[in-house]
Amino acid sequence: MSPALAYGSILNKQYQHFLAFQFAVDEINKDPYLLPNTTLGFQLFNNFHDNILVVENSLKWLSGWGRTIPNYTCVKQQKSVAIIGGRSTTLSITLANILGLYKIPQISYGSFDPLLAEKVKLPYVYQMAKSDSTLHLAMVQLMLHYGWTWVSLVLSDDMRGEKFFRDIKEEMVRKGICLSSKEIVSPNSKNQYQDEMKLILRITKSSSNVIIIYGDTNSLRELFSAMAHSQFYGKLIVTTSSWDFTVSDFDGESADFHGTIVLSHATTDVPDFTNFLLTVNPIKNHKDIFLKAFWESVFDCRISGERPGEMMSYPCSKSFSLAEVDPTKLDVIMTVLSSNVYNAVYAVAHALHEILQTQSKGTSEFEAIPELSWKLHDFLKCTNLDDSSDETCRDKTSLVPESYDILNFKSFPDSIETFVKVGKVTLGKPHQGIKVYEDDIDWPDNFLQAPRSICSQSCVPGFRKAAREGEPICCFDCTRCPDGQISNQTNAEQCLKCSEDQFPNTERDRCLPKTVTFLKYGEPLGIALTSSALCFSLFTAFVLGLFVKYRDTPIVKANNRSLSYILLISLTLCFLCSLFFIGHPSTATCLLRQTMFAVVFTVAIASILAKTITVVLAFKATKPGSRLRRWLGSTPSFCLILICTLIQMCLCGIWLGTSPPYLDIDMHSEPGHIIIQCNEGSIVSFYCVLGYIGFLALASFMVAFLARNLPDTFNEAKFLTFSMLVFCSVWISFLSTYQSTKGKFMVAVEIFSILASSAGILSCIFAPKCYMILLKSDRNTLDIRKRKHDP
Repeated sequence: MSPALAYGSILNKQYQHFLAFQFAVDEINKDPYLLPNTTLGFQLFNNFHDNILVVENSLKWLSGWGRTIPNYTCVKQQKSVAIIGGRSTTLSITLANILGLYKIPQISYGSFDPLLAEKVKLPYVYQMAKSDSTLHLAMVQLMLHYGWTWVSLVLSDDMRGEKFFRDIKEEMVRKGICLSSKEIVSPNSKNQYQDEMKLILRITKSSSNVIIIYGDTNSLRELFSAMAHSQFYGKLIVTTSSWDFTVSDFDGESADFHGTIVLSHATTDVPDFTNFLLTVNPIKNHKDIFLKAFWESVFDCRISGERPGEMMSYPCSKSFSLAEVDPTKLDVIMTVLSSNVYNAVYAVAHALHEILQTQSKGTSEFEAIPELSWKLHDFLKCTNLDDSSDETCRDKTSLVPESYDILNFKSFPDSIETFVKVGKVTLGKPHQGIKVYEDDIDWPDNFLQAPRSICSQSCVPGFRKAAREGEPICCFDCTRCPDGQISNQTNAEQCLKCSEDQFPNTERDRCLPKTVTFLKYGEPLGIALTSSALCFSLFTAFVLGLFVKYRDTPIVKANNRSLSYILLISLTLCFLCSLFFIGHPSTATCLLRQTMFAVVFTVAIASILAKTITVVLAFKATKPGSRLRRWLGSTPSFCLILICTLIQMCLCGIWLGTSPPYLDIDMHSEPGHIIIQCNEGSIVSFYCVLGYIGFLALASFMVAFLARNLPDTFNEAKFLTFSMLVFCSVWISFLSTYQSTKGKFMVAVEIFSILASSAGILSCIFAPKCYMILLKSDRNTLDIRKRKHDP
């Protein structure tokens, strides 16, 4: 018994499909385990993509080669059980309208079409091609790999084109890719040439450099014809294997597709197919009229003698081989469509094998042949999961991750053109991803490397994207990140805020750790202030020692020796208390430094006030019997100092009791620095303490100013006036400067004010006295004082 398969095809570029068909049949017939004792045969019908010929050939196949009579065949026994054919949807539907009446299975090897998957209308049509339902995902993966965010679409004018557009548009939006333009290739045009030129012009004017073309060979015939007249200069074409643009018989011209990227369903390599092609020769198999015609066409030779009406051509050599045929006319490696044909033959063979294995031993094989056609349906329904709505098929068949081969169309010298596999896109976990062999890719002549296709230049780190009003999200402006924020990636949507212990670098593309800062003893400013404080304190101690040594001299006695001692000791402590402001702050130093400074300074200013009052009273109490004499002793002065100090201590106590100073970390005042400082707690209390000191200083200044003209050699009212003037000037300047500085410089300003005001008091009050004690000792006598008062 020899069951046969009917096959529909055309010559030229599609001849490989028949060779794949023949190769599969030969393999099966040589296989001792598949269809043993059974030989497959086939019948070949050429329909030239014509629906009328499809109907005619279908009837011939059903009725035989004689007279065509519906529901009647002159063939003694029909041995054909299935049809492999229908490269296009139109042809498949035409075949199904006739063959479906007899429940004859038809296996289409063309591109997958959802129309053929409608089992209610076409229950006996099966598709070998895989669905393009995930093609848009592979396309978007390729776009993301090369950063193409601005692309154009050219689609066929059919349901497949519409579905592909909906799917890819949704995925592009989800991945942040924008559509530059969309063009529809319409096969029905009144002014074909003009419409084709307008189509090409719109595509070439698009601002995108990447053109995605989707459709099959038939639906894109007009586009191919237009491209043969006008090339896509400066554009990269990305398409699918459904569009065989290598067919060059349209208008006798061919377009330049060098560098085109093609996505194709991954196929299983059939290495023996190439060897099979090398053995095909019409001279050895002279009965194959199709091979003979193809051979004479591609080699431009003649196998037999001259035929009437034909031009002379040289005889075909026996050494000719299909390996020498131009790839535009025949692919040596099995293509996707040829692979579908190859798999379709095996699908029918396995179905036949299962049926024959289940037949009873007592039934003759030849008697069962007529029943085989409709029995095949139960075995063919699981041929393609994309084409099956039967859940049992999905349970029985393991689903493997969908994958697409990335092919690169290359043109070589001597008109040699071929596809080269340069990568692979895998969809579905866990192996999802894309792998591209960049060195193997030849880009179009307009590009030296992978083209860029973007609407706006990428925003470098440090900038973020700012959408343009009324334009797609891929068209944007780049704006610099604001202070305190960074962007560490290209095309950042939003800037990121650095953590509190970090700050942005100058480029604002990364966060740097902040430097911990405070007024240190080891830094130049700290060294200068520390040295100044120690030097002034030593000098003050020296003056104190000098006054103690010359305590019995008139100048020391006349200026209230006890108050001078208290003032010098308090000034020494004022210089030393500035050291509490230097170094790493702690809770203890924060609590002590302001209060110590306030109390010690209050003692010093109170001593000056007491000295000033004493000078004034001394001259007012010179008259005999004056009541002011009882206020000239040491006790009233000490009481005044004590009272003033106690008031300041009460203010400090209220400050510490309500809102005391505390250790604080300031991360915002200075960019790039973490300032460790003492927070004053209550600013009101702080300025009250300073205000009280200022009040005492102002009182001292006013009293000293009133006594500035009192005559006496040792009268220090003028010096007290000037010292208070210096003190007030320093601290008034401090108030304005203190508010405008931050961090350690704020501390430095306060230290400088302490040192400057203390040094001003020391120099204004005690420098003249030291000068007289050390250098003008002859004037430091009681006689001189008497002479000053003699009339």
